[in-house]
Amino acid sequence: MTFPPLREELRGLEPYGAPQLDVPVQLNVNENPYGPSPACVADIATAVAHAATTLNRYPDREFVELRGALASYLSRDTPHGIAPEQVWAANGSNEVMLQLLQAFGGPGRSAMSFAPTYSMYPEYARDSVTEWVQGRREDDFSIDLDAAAALVREKRPAVVLLPSPNNPTGTALPPEAVGALCEAAGEGLVVVDEAYGEFRRTGVPSALELLPTYRNLVVTRTMSKAFAAAGLRLGYLAADPAICDAIRVVRLPYHLSAVTQATALAALRHAPELLGKVDELRAERDDTVAWLRAQGHQVADSDANFALFGTFPDRHAVWQGLLDRGVLIREVGPEGWLRVSIGTADEMKTFKQALTEVTEEKS
Repeated sequence: MTFPPLREELRGLEPYGAPQLDVPVQLNVNENPYGPSPACVADIATAVAHAATTLNRYPDREFVELRGALASYLSRDTPHGIAPEQVWAANGSNEVMLQLLQAFGGPGRSAMSFAPTYSMYPEYARDSVTEWVQGRREDDFSIDLDAAAALVREKRPAVVLLPSPNNPTGTALPPEAVGALCEAAGEGLVVVDEAYGEFRRTGVPSALELLPTYRNLVVTRTMSKAFAAAGLRLGYLAADPAICDAIRVVRLPYHLSAVTQATALAALRHAPELLGKVDELRAERDDTVAWLRAQGHQVADSDANFALFGTFPDRHAVWQGLLDRGVLIREVGPEGWLRVSIGTADEMKTFKQALTEVTEEKS
């Protein structure tokens, strides 16, 4: 056996990670460019200081207060309301997804999504020893509902992962697609990943509205994006209480620290402020999409805080040309496409100028 005794299917693989480079304009990981206010920072500091007085004790492993606060926040997006026992949280929606596959995937079971989609999904499947099944999206990145439902009925996955808005394309799913796939999945779970849900365009509903109808539906969210709290690492889901109870079997003991819980609760107290820039970012996104199209680029319709655009014969050269001008975007998605996160008005102005220079140089 070769040292270290790594699982054979993991040998030679590179860990996930976007480039972390110190450049003036960072538009590559879909962060919210607007940080918390001094008042929010002060509240977080006070809450953490209080939590620090009890760090000799384990935190509330059921994070009851936080589940209640998250339920209240989510209830704003559905007329049916969300109860605390329907909520689960972990260290980022990444850990939420991994826990779902640890609980409901595993050897002899499969997970499914439709490419192009979030590149971590097959890694969650790999890490939980779950077979990965991948369908395809249409050329406009929508999902052919009949074909998708047929594939789900054929493969019978234990978990179907449906980001809405999709990453890296920004495409949102209509409610009828979610419902049809929940029905096709039978007893399997359908996980609608709404990491960018707060950025969806007016009139695009949240899958939270469908929870009372489909017991196998799970809706995930994060505080990393709209809440401007990527450094907090807090993701969560809403689902049938039986699903939340099942996840408790696989979670690590005391997986949410007292500091994490205190910080998240303080951030939720400032939700109106932290979400206050969402409308501004939506408008900047729409302006960016319109500008890119006016320059002759293809751009996917986006309900997220980013735009996927292309296509380029050598996208890496375009990416590098932008980086040389101090603008970092993401080389991700289908061949020939690039993704830009939506930043401040000044950052987007710099991006547009840099892209104009690079494309003129390459033409």
